[in-house]
Amino acid sequence: MNESQGAAADPHSAGSTAALSGLTFSKGHGTGNDFVLLADPNGTLSVTPEQVAALCERHRGIGGDGLIRAVPSRLLPEGQELLLEHPDAEWFMDYRNGDGSLSEMCGNGVRVFVHFLIAEGLVELPAGESLTIGTRGGAKTIVRTAAGYAVDMGPWEFIFPGEATARAMDSLVSAEGLEVARPALSVSMGNPHTVVALAEPAELEATRLFTAPLVDPAPPHGTNVEFVVPSEPLVHDGVGTITMRVHERGVGETQSCGTGACAAAVAIRHWAGQGAPDVWNVHVPGGVVGVKFFLGAEGHEHVELSGPAVIVASGTLS
Repeated sequence: MNESQGAAADPHSAGSTAALSGLTFSKGHGTGNDFVLLADPNGTLSVTPEQVAALCERHRGIGGDGLIRAVPSRLLPEGQELLLEHPDAEWFMDYRNGDGSLSEMCGNGVRVFVHFLIAEGLVELPAGESLTIGTRGGAKTIVRTAAGYAVDMGPWEFIFPGEATARAMDSLVSAEGLEVARPALSVSMGNPHTVVALAEPAELEATRLFTAPLVDPAPPHGTNVEFVVPSEPLVHDGVGTITMRVHERGVGETQSCGTGACAAAVAIRHWAGQGAPDVWNVHVPGGVVGVKFFLGAEGHEHVELSGPAVIVASGTLS
């Protein structure tokens, strides 16, 4: 975050959030990936990066991995552009990382966002029915299930496709706790991810994610980094199982990352080769999410992410 003069530039100062006094908020999470949620049906709420960082600060603010503002798509330039192809995407998920920076989208955040829209009475979504929303990563379609929500995350792709195809890896990742740099594969889920496979749970536990891992070469806009251990056996009853920890851009280590879980399943499935399953369970510190691969209407392979969403509190900023 850039420094500037005055108290408002300090995310820990009262001035950072004074302008938001009286604003109602909710706090929610998806498998421990937590968010501050704001409803802005009239599109009049302006939140600065400093205010986002102050609200998401865990000791002096509400605390969260990010902030989500619910705003009608027609009231944002990027939402208006998206409506040209997806006129049913009435609501836009304006997502910011915990440091105040903009992010394309968040897989766990999408589920929590839709749950928040329902809780606020902004939409109705009975079990089994679907809803399309706008994000900076494109339109996303969500189905309400008995156990939570399932999100069509859209098609995945390799960030460095030539390298990935030729060598099954495209970069090296160094992290505290790992003695040597590890080969990795970079996957886009609308936002960038770099996936590292580790041999055993002890390696995963020893990896320290207080600071951002070093990725060489890094994707152009930075990357989220997933460290993954395949289960033994990898596949049981047609379902693959992996365990993952993640360092998110602009946040640090989080309890869960939805797009990261999808990217991890993409990479492990790619490394496993022909015959690898299309259904995966991804264990994260905050719980378990499901990942499923299917062929989209346009002929590209899509990824579906499923899991719970919970609103834990609502209140008013003082």
